[in-house]
Amino acid sequence: MSLEDATVRIGKKGLTTFLIDEIDKQLDKRKTVKIKVLNTALRGEKTEEIAQKIASETCSEITELRGHTFIVHRPKKS
Repeated sequence: MSLEDATVRIGKKGLTTFLIDEIDKQLDKRKTVKIKVLNTALRGEKTEEIAQKIASETCSEITELRGHTFIVHRPKKS
């Protein structure tokens, strides 16, 4: 997965319940999701803080963080 093809973008509404649900669904399907945080979503928060919230709420882990783009991965459930 390259940094150009983020499948989720967090915009001016910030991190919403809908976005968490969408990321969770994509993790179920693909195991790895690339997320881009737009400047309008950063109101006082850092990209790393947003990534940590997403990882925590979706039971996933951050595998890469570059600038405003990061990748979360959920290992297969055994």
